[in-house]
Order: sequence, then structure tokens, then C-alpha cells
Amino acid sequence: MSSMSLDEEEREYVDSLFLLTSKPVIYCANISDNFLDDPYSCVHVQALKEIADRDNAQLITVCGRLEEELASLPPEEKKQFLDELGISSGGLPQLIKAGYSLLGLISFLTAGPKEVRAWPIKKGTKAPQAAGKIHSDFERGFIRAEIVAFSDLVASETYAKAREKGLVRSEGKDYVMQDGDVTLFRFNV
Repeated sequence: MSSMSLDEEEREYVDSLFLLTSKPVIYCANISDNFLDDPYSCVHVQALKEIADRDNAQLITVCGRLEEELASLPPEEKKQFLDELGISSGGLPQLIKAGYSLLGLISFLTAGPKEVRAWPIKKGTKAPQAAGKIHSDFERGFIRAEIVAFSDLVASETYAKAREKGLVRSEGKDYVMQDGDVTLFRFNV
């Protein structure tokens, strides 16, 4: 259904039915570790890629055996294990990224003394609506958002050092949130 060509009126009608077949699709191929270097050298992955392309869908490859091994390792050993294999990450992060992309989502972060939290929002969401994901009062009383990019915060090591370097910026109601923004919302209710 998602690959059918429909005019605007037909698409609107089909979308109102909430059909599973009209939803976007991610194909996930479970591959042998023999194909980690070049998954597309597997004829079955090639065939699935042709189907995914025809259906305008995404395709990712995952090695189930590798994922099982990664799940049993402590974090510091995971990175070493992946480096030895010459791959940057396991399949789970790929699946998460593909899912976020397919759904049009990004994440912004909030950080406090007790917790750091990621908040999923639709791509293109403005700062006040992002604040509303935390609490409706944040959106209603929005004043501004103090934002630093995650990579800048990590490089600076602390929020205070990022502020000293001028990496923390104040954004208003028209600011469109970006993936990885570390945000402190200022509001008054």
C-alpha cells in the first residue's frame, strides 16, 4: 500500500483508515558474521535491498550472534570488541537511528544534578513545544531556552566551562530544536 501511487484525495482517504500496510517500513536482515565487512555481498541481503528500494523502505543489517555477544559485555569491553572487528557500532543503534529517521524524530536532552534525560520530539519542533513535552507549564510560561550542543558540552566537560567558552546560547520562541541540544528551559507561570 505504501508503494501505491495515489492522488492527494486518495492518499488522504487511505491515511484516514490507519492501515498497517500504509505505514513506513524498515527491513532488518539478520546476517552471518561472515558478512560483517560487506553485508551486500550476501545474495539474500541483495534481494531484500531490491524489495526495500521498490517499496521505498529502509534496510539495515544486524548480526544476531554479534548482538548477543555485545549484550553480555561491559561497556568498556564492547568498544574494544567492536574496534577489533572494525565496526563502529552494533545493530541496535542502527535500528534506533533508522526508527527515529522513519518516524521523523529527534531527541533533545535535559540535565540536572540527579539525572540526564533524552526527550523524543518531532523534527521541526520549536522550543516552547519541546518544553511542553516535559510539562505543560513549561510551554505555557516559556521565556527562553539555554542551549548547548551535546558535542560542545562533551568537549567542554562541564556546563560551566561551555558557558565560559560562549557555547551556551539563549534561544527564543522561534528556535527550532536540533538533535542533541542540551537544554535548560526558562519559564514563568
